[in-house]
Amino acid sequence: MSLQLGDYDYDLPRELIAQRPLRRREDARMMVLHRAGEVMEHRQFRELKAFLQTGDLLVLNDTRVLHARRFSDDGVIEFLFLERLGVKRWRCLVKPGRKMRVGATAKIDNVTLLVEQITTDGERIVALDKDVDLYAGGFMPLPPYINRLSDEEDAARYQTVFAHRAGAVAAPTAGLHFTREILSQLPHTFVSLHVGPGTFLPVRSDKIAEHRMHEERFSISPEAARKINNARRIIAVGTTTVRTLESASSADGKVPAREGATDLFIYPPYQFRVVDLLLTNFHLPRSTLLMLVSAFVGREFLLRAYKEAIRERYRFYSYGDCMLIL
Repeated sequence: MSLQLGDYDYDLPRELIAQRPLRRREDARMMVLHRAGEVMEHRQFRELKAFLQTGDLLVLNDTRVLHARRFSDDGVIEFLFLERLGVKRWRCLVKPGRKMRVGATAKIDNVTLLVEQITTDGERIVALDKDVDLYAGGFMPLPPYINRLSDEEDAARYQTVFAHRAGAVAAPTAGLHFTREILSQLPHTFVSLHVGPGTFLPVRSDKIAEHRMHEERFSISPEAARKINNARRIIAVGTTTVRTLESASSADGKVPAREGATDLFIYPPYQFRVVDLLLTNFHLPRSTLLMLVSAFVGREFLLRAYKEAIRERYRFYSYGDCMLIL
């Protein structure tokens, strides 16, 4: 069992971090990991159907990314608006934080924002002098390892084709490879987990068990629960889907229809109750996402696979290639 942060590290050449999506979603490469025998093979995402069996069900996260990134009128302050709390009140992150203490103000589109409160997580609760929709005119909040502002291409491509329920500030990136045509050929259902900024927060404790996840809201409809509980095998598309299913499940592995919030942190030696197969992208070193996948496939096998992916020049992270774990 590996519970030290340093056990989840690897070196990645910066040029392998995908800065733009491929021309076509389905053109991603797909590394296939067979847990039985610890075998790797190199395939294409469009071959996914070949690995499915009768009775399998893909479960995807249909959250929709908000255009949550805004800048103050003077360009000094960057905001990430996380949630509208009511008339003229919002919850957000700001950068640089030292300029937005309690009582500080800034303007967006000539609307004044006043910092009312700073939470224990460093988030700001701000009051506006006018009720406006701050997502209108905002930018897609690309991850910090994509070194540019979002543009019109990102507005379409940093969003899954099945995105439906608005509420995320990051995309469920394993779902970005699907086209409507491919999805129509596969048995599937949707759950929702609104990905929050905590997905990018580093693990700061050397002992990973001391890390605490931010809560994220999720929803499972009665129809989705019925399909999940009747499936022979569950293929989770992305780590957010894994956390949704495992958070909602009962001890016998059944998944009820429900809404709630989860701060579930999955790391070895977690025992999965619902998920049988996993489709996921490649994740950052020392990240909670890498730890979750390590719990599913085994840390040593996973890190060997990452070394192989680097040798084979796979594209990494949000706009990168994917991995199917059988």
